[in-house]
Amino acid sequence: MRVDTCRHCGATRDQDAASAVTWVRERDPDGREHWLCPDCVRRHVRDIEAKLSHEWW
Repeated sequence: MRVDTCRHCGATRDQDAASAVTWVRERDPDGREHWLCPDCVRRHVRDIEAKLSHEWW
């Protein structure tokens, strides 16, 4: 079973359906997939919408 972790803080995602909808998936230009937990998404929503790179966070 694959365990998804938050790209920013390292939190792990539960595989149940309720928590799955609150996580955000991102893809790098090279196609790699990364996840962000709900807390990090709320904290960095402006950075995400402005498409700032993770180095700026």
